[in-house]
Amino acid sequence: MNNPISIYDSLIILIYFAAVLGIGLYMRNRDKNLTDYFLAGRNLSWFAVGISLFATNISSEHFIGLAGQGASRGLAVAQFELIAIFLLILLGWVIAPIYKRAGILTTPEFLEKRFDASSRKFFSALSIFTYVITKVLVTLFAGGILFNKIFGLSIFSSAVIIVLLTGIYSLVGGFSAVVRTQVFQGILLIVGAFILTIFSFNEVGGLAGLRERLPAEHFQMFKPMSDPDFPWTGIIFGAPIIAFWYWCADHYIVQRVLGARSINDARTGTIVASFLKILPIFILVMPGLIAFALYPDIRGDEAYPVLLASNILPIGIKGLVIAGFLSAVMSSLSAAFNSIAALYTIDFYKPKHPDASDRTLVLVGRMATIITVVVVILLVPFVKIVNSHIYIFLQSTQAFISAPITAVFILGLTLKKINAKSVFISLIAGEFLGVSRFLIEFLNKSGMIGNPFLVAYAQINYLHFTIFLFLATSLLLISLSYFFHYGEELSSSKINFLFDQKYSGTEVTNSIAAIPHVRVNIVLSGLILILTLSLWYLFV
Repeated sequence: MNNPISIYDSLIILIYFAAVLGIGLYMRNRDKNLTDYFLAGRNLSWFAVGISLFATNISSEHFIGLAGQGASRGLAVAQFELIAIFLLILLGWVIAPIYKRAGILTTPEFLEKRFDASSRKFFSALSIFTYVITKVLVTLFAGGILFNKIFGLSIFSSAVIIVLLTGIYSLVGGFSAVVRTQVFQGILLIVGAFILTIFSFNEVGGLAGLRERLPAEHFQMFKPMSDPDFPWTGIIFGAPIIAFWYWCADHYIVQRVLGARSINDARTGTIVASFLKILPIFILVMPGLIAFALYPDIRGDEAYPVLLASNILPIGIKGLVIAGFLSAVMSSLSAAFNSIAALYTIDFYKPKHPDASDRTLVLVGRMATIITVVVVILLVPFVKIVNSHIYIFLQSTQAFISAPITAVFILGLTLKKINAKSVFISLIAGEFLGVSRFLIEFLNKSGMIGNPFLVAYAQINYLHFTIFLFLATSLLLISLSYFFHYGEELSSSKINFLFDQKYSGTEVTNSIAAIPHVRVNIVLSGLILILTLSLWYLFV
């Protein structure tokens, strides 16, 4: 089954590394100020925004995890990709214009503009911690599975190599280098994944051959409410809560929108990304089904590595596909490194040093990147704590963190009387419940809990728990806002930028000039929504 890496494949992989480093280092002198280093001078085109959004999102855990769950459970895992489409449309049409008009540099800064500095710092610190767990360690673990299968490298060795290479251009070129390399990497990962899918479909005998070898359940997206991983109730009502945090409030993703040169570029970029989010069903989940059909003995996250290590791909082509996988790993890691550095520099260092020059702030950003790379390398031995079912581990971990943040952002965007003190208390309480649930579930799976109540609590489906946590945080936030509103004067500056729809003359002129683009975006948005609903109907 295994087809060793040839010298031609190795040469293609080396060329890929050289190209990425070349593109990244070419951007080294484009960081004259803070906005240049962390937002690419707010000059990203819609194409760069769209491709980089997709490349940031799609990482090794998608290749390994989506294919693994596809092999185990079928197309149901693709629901998370389809739900993302609705949130990307929301980001482009509603959230991005608010962020752009607010002039923020990070999403936590939005909380200070709307509420206060305490909520901003808490959200920023939580985001940094979350990136290390759900972005960096999961990405390295998933990448390590494939590198071990293909190259025979240990998880530690492969992780250190990838971290160092990615850290170099992230450090030197800043966000400009991250985005420019992501455009190249995003295209390459799509091409590589498509190639493997085409060869794999040919091997299994096409869709007809695949259906003959697999049970009908593998082609059903909607599972019963009792399903442990993908209950339809959790998918419809819980997954959007996670997705709102990830696509509309997480700086890791929103940074690209903040770097767009205009609201129209931001909106068009999100629509491009929403179209691209259709692809994982066919180029990441389907290969998992094919792998299970060809090799019924595989288990979970082995699907994609086994398929890639097989003799399905000819010499030379395999190197291109592996380069596509490396693109997914490095594009997400570089985004995480730059986002962590941005959050520390802008949300913590800059407020304490308001007189710091741009040159100093850029230097601090570079130092933060170096420290992040070093810390990640030190944490590499702990990647083994990641669950073998990578994608479910990722979604469940994010579920316990995202609900309170989503509640705060949605209510803060829609209700004027939500106040700062209530937000901070609700964030603390909500995250405490979420983290405690994570710990109780971990202890339960380790056999360390015998209390029937705690066992039942730990066994609540993570998507259903997300719904409960969102509702509980929202109820607490509204109740506290009503309680604390007495005697608290709401600063008009905290809400005018959000609720008063006043445009300057320039904004009005730009809006009129953009009318043709708006019409095109309306048509494209409608088209992608129709495609999404059609896929649901097709695989109901």
